[in-house]
Amino acid sequence: MNKIIAYSMMTSMAFALTGPFAGSIATSVYAAGGGGGETTTVTCRKGKVWDKRKKKCVKIKKSSNLSDDNLYEAARDLAYNLRYEEAIATLKLASNQRDPRILNYLGYSTRKLGDVEAGLKYYATALKADPDYTLVREYMGEAFLQLGQVDKAQEQLAEIKSRCGMQCREYAMLDQQISAYLKR
Repeated sequence: MNKIIAYSMMTSMAFALTGPFAGSIATSVYAAGGGGGETTTVTCRKGKVWDKRKKKCVKIKKSSNLSDDNLYEAARDLAYNLRYEEAIATLKLASNQRDPRILNYLGYSTRKLGDVEAGLKYYATALKADPDYTLVREYMGEAFLQLGQVDKAQEQLAEIKSRCGMQCREYAMLDQQISAYLKR
């Protein structure tokens, strides 16, 4: 990381801890499927999510006016910060429970909590809505590896290859996971 980015991140963190965002922490997160690259996000305390429109952490509740996009982004950030229960609770507030992004992170968080079979059901439903959603296929492949089903993980790898080629990020990620699994 270069010095300018590091300084900018430190300044953001200091501002978050002392400025109007006190109680939230600016973190650098590499979010798969989130648009690519390193992004700075605000991580709120438990029970709150970042509202882009209000530019502050708000309490998560059914009556909030958070958009599905806002809920998805907040839940994705929660999941990548290992806060899976909160991610699931946030995703459950989305008005469109058929949104493949919502289903994908429900599957991801559920799987990370240890219920791989339930995670696979979410992934399958997401793929019915969008068969070309390669991140779902990558996570589904990881789930199959957790169950020891290498052949099914390889099927997902082939599906990813047919949709975006061997150069896409999801292909590389799943290929690496399969290779590591086979070396064990």
